[in-house]
Amino acid sequence: MRNAATLPPAYPPSIGDGRLLTEDELAASLAHTMRDWDGRQDLWLFGYGSLIWNPGLPTIAAVRGKVHGYHRGLYLWSRVNRGTPERPGLVLALDRGGSCSGIAFRLAGPTAQPHLETLWKREMPMGSYRPAWLPCSLENGERVNALAFVMRRDAPTYTGKLSDPVVKEVFGCAAGRYGTTLDYVSRTVDALRASGIPDRALEGLLARCR
Repeated sequence: MRNAATLPPAYPPSIGDGRLLTEDELAASLAHTMRDWDGRQDLWLFGYGSLIWNPGLPTIAAVRGKVHGYHRGLYLWSRVNRGTPERPGLVLALDRGGSCSGIAFRLAGPTAQPHLETLWKREMPMGSYRPAWLPCSLENGERVNALAFVMRRDAPTYTGKLSDPVVKEVFGCAAGRYGTTLDYVSRTVDALRASGIPDRALEGLLARCR
């Protein structure tokens, strides 16, 4: 671990006061996202990061899928899960452009609500993502609308494009309640490779910066 005094000017970043959403705000966000759901139909959830190796909710199917118009990258500063306010970590998000391969999870509709509430607490503590229903092409050729968490570019936790030296510093020092940023990225790289959908860009970043 490096001393904070040795970190480059770009790290740690200025990312606002880190206010967490209240229970009411989380509930309102979930209700808005699910406003067209009847509470009975099965749902699809698109995992592109830690959801692949730790979905944290029961699923009835898990298949490879792909969304277009977004790509995966370390675009979100993490003040809690993979870092601290003083030394934020990095986690993956979908940002505009390109495409992204991941795992599409099918959730049983009649029992999904409490698990969605848990998912919101995990993914939306600061409201940095925009929950969206994205067209997703499954490996069998079927197309479904899948729930995905897209980066809000107006969020103070949006990183923009980071240089390798900054990423290397984060890999060397950032850790939060779920562990280090380096472990998070390593696990995701391994899970993508094991699923037959390796992310060469993320693998390259890990190799250069670990």
